[in-house]
This record gives sequence, C-alpha cells and structure tokens, in this order.
Amino acid sequence: MATNLSSTCHAESPEDCAICLDTIQERKTLKCLHSFCSGCIDSVFSRKPACPVCNTFHGVYTGTQPRGSMTVTRSWLSLPGFEHCGSIVIQYIFPAGIQGPEHPNPGVSYSSTSRTAFLPDCAEGEKVLRLLRTAFDRRLTFTIGRSATTGLNNVITWNDIHHKTSIGGGPQHFGYPDPEYLLRVQEELRLKGVTEDG
Repeated sequence: MATNLSSTCHAESPEDCAICLDTIQERKTLKCLHSFCSGCIDSVFSRKPACPVCNTFHGVYTGTQPRGSMTVTRSWLSLPGFEHCGSIVIQYIFPAGIQGPEHPNPGVSYSSTSRTAFLPDCAEGEKVLRLLRTAFDRRLTFTIGRSATTGLNNVITWNDIHHKTSIGGGPQHFGYPDPEYLLRVQEELRLKGVTEDG
C-alpha cells in the first residue's frame, strides 16, 4: 500500500530554526536577515559569531593564537608571476610558553617557532598584508594543536589562513607562481570575519 510521504515528512519552512530544525522560539533575526531561536543562535555565537546559514560575521571573532610578533620588511626581490614589483617579507616569531585555558591542553608547554611568508609588493599584496595584520591582531593566524606536517601535538600551527612560505616552486611547494593565491587567501580571511569593511 502506497504511503503519502508528504503528510508524514517534516518540511523545513521559514518558521523553522536552521540550528534545532524546530519551530523558532523567541525569534532573533540577524542583520543578514536569517532568523533563529534566541537560545540556539546565542549558543552558536558563544563559539563563533557567524551566521550558520551564510557565514556572515556579526561582531569580531578572536582566536587562540599564543603571544608572538609579526614583523614586515620589503625586498627588491620579485616573486615569480609578479616580476614587475618587489616583495613583502613577513616574519612571525613566537617564544615558547605554556598553554592557557583557551588552548587544547592548559598548563602544557609549547616550543618556540618562527615562520617567514612572502607577498608581492603591489596594491593587491598591500591589501592582503593589511588583512593579515588584522587577522594576526585578532589572534587568528596561528593556533596550538597537532601539526599536519610533523604529526606532533601541542605545537604552534597555521590556522587555515594559507601563506606562501617559499618564493618559488608553485603551489605544491607553498610558493609562487600561483595566480589565484591572493584571491584565495582573501576568501580564507573573509571566512574568519576579516575584511576591509571590518
């Protein structure tokens, strides 16, 4: 005997919360115009202040990057694919320390590290540099966790904002030429709430 599924299946409607999938209770509508139960969206925002539907940020997202420094210098050396200009050299330096309550293993030590990254010294490279500075200041560029390259735990690792750590060799060696890199990294930064608008 055939069953009428349309009468038994729950169809999502604009009155349903995309988080709990139930009828919205105490509606809260965000500036992106998506609505949720007040309790549901408050719970999501306690971890990351972004709409779970469209990922628009509402407020400032701060990460768990440990204490360190970001220094910028300029070089006359051009990067493959950007032969018309010099390069921007970013030096990240982190001293050894002890993990805080925001880290995976509070009280456990982590070792010092340093990383060098490169951008073309052109208008688009300058724009990316400004965004990377904002990400660093918001503690979003690095985190403490397991290294994807060494497999070691409790180390300072990149936090899903890709950098070019080699001058050449192309994308497979984290270097240039890579014509899409500047656009890709801006999208990665946008997903963490870092844009020129705020």
